[in-house]
Amino acid sequence: MTSNDTQTTQPTQPTQSTRTTPSIEELEAQERRLVLPHFTLDDAWTLGSLLVDLARERRAPVAIDIHRAGQQLFHAALPGSTPDNDAWITRKRRVVERYGCASYLVGARFRAKGTTFEASSRLDPDLYAAHGGSFPINVEGAGVIGAVTVSGLPQLEDHRMVVEALERFLEQQR
Repeated sequence: MTSNDTQTTQPTQPTQSTRTTPSIEELEAQERRLVLPHFTLDDAWTLGSLLVDLARERRAPVAIDIHRAGQQLFHAALPGSTPDNDAWITRKRRVVERYGCASYLVGARFRAKGTTFEASSRLDPDLYAAHGGSFPINVEGAGVIGAVTVSGLPQLEDHRMVVEALERFLEQQR
């Protein structure tokens, strides 16, 4: 596994949104905004399929996973993804399950303190990775019930793909 959770991808043109690293405040605002009214098994299929469509449009070599309460509800491995992506998914998802917030946000909070998750969390880096790509499934009235995770791109791109899918999914719910 690499420390950046990256795979070789076809180059894409950077946009303004991909050139800037979000602040902790922006990451926290994403979590407040992306609260779902419900999350059923059918919702997991819809969200997972939406992520697959996004990844295929971008020719992104990713693996996608949705877990709720210890149960895998959705998994897809797209061309170019590897077994390492599944290991990254598990490690990033464990961070969401432990901290109740996005894996990228957890890493950003440690970096803001002038350290790293690996150096300061006291958690085994073979089991936990505070790299972008896993986002909490937060349901109104219930709180965090699971995680949706992408692995295969640089960590910020993994994070942004999940956020974009959740934004589209939430828009469909309205």
